[in-house]
Amino acid sequence: MPDVQVKKIVYLFGAGATHAELQDLVPDLEQKQLGLLVRDVSSRVIERARSEYKYRKGVETVSGTSGKLNIELLISLIESSKVHDWDYKTRRLKTLVQEDIERILTPSRTRRFYLHKALLDLHKHEQTTVKEQLIGLISLNYDSVLDEAYEELYGPPDYCFSQRKDDSPPQLPLLKLHGSFNWRRQRIRDKWRRIDIIPLGSAKSYLHAPYGFIWNRALEILIECDTLRVIGCSLSPNDAHLIDLLFKAHLWRDIEFEIEIISSTLDGEAIRRNFGFFPRIKTLVDVEGSIADVNPPNPFKTWLKRKSERMLGESTVRATRRLRKL
Repeated sequence: MPDVQVKKIVYLFGAGATHAELQDLVPDLEQKQLGLLVRDVSSRVIERARSEYKYRKGVETVSGTSGKLNIELLISLIESSKVHDWDYKTRRLKTLVQEDIERILTPSRTRRFYLHKALLDLHKHEQTTVKEQLIGLISLNYDSVLDEAYEELYGPPDYCFSQRKDDSPPQLPLLKLHGSFNWRRQRIRDKWRRIDIIPLGSAKSYLHAPYGFIWNRALEILIECDTLRVIGCSLSPNDAHLIDLLFKAHLWRDIEFEIEIISSTLDGEAIRRNFGFFPRIKTLVDVEGSIADVNPPNPFKTWLKRKSERMLGESTVRATRRLRKL
């Protein structure tokens, strides 16, 4: 019997992945103003900022809260405008974003999250490892939902804060491209350090330590992978550095890698139209056989259930600790 080629898999997580965890606990979370998508966080933060005179002064004419709101675009526009107190206004918006996310992701809620843990459980199962090898996790999120899942199944995360020594055992890298709210105290090269996040807005720099190591490692695993699965991420033009990273990874390869978009099919089609220079983009209905609902309420959960049943079989899924919850 010929050897079965093991596919090398990388995941890219966006805000929609954490939103999916919360949505599974609180189905009407948007009505309760608990959503974690960009539009949800943006509307709450902008509304709160508008109530503060020091922020509002000088930007009254562009402080509307209707339509599709994007807090990162607003921060970028204020930064580039150099309006009076622009630095205070953008710092205030960034602080409000962190406060908003942390207010929702309370320990009592996150303890009940299981989708990220179930995904990692799937990849640790022996029936999966003969078909797929998980080689890296990339996240654009500041929250620690993925970190906590990683730690429960793999131990302390390998954030790749420095170049790996040749004699150190390889670990599954967890690469948080914009940093993390929980990096207030991290040990790097035998010293305790606070690592500031790369904040929202246009003035992003990835060249300083440890971000240079993190982004270089992300490029390495993307060059190596066969399939990149994008969960809850729209590949926004605001993240031009991320698109550049994917583009560079393709250039280093002889054959392009697959990009599976684990979001609604409408979002997947939009990504395929916007980034047609990546030739192997697949939407939700293209992966794991037919997923009939093109716009499921929770695409992450819908895909993971289908994926688990195809990889392991329904009886095996029912016998697992976390996947059976799907």
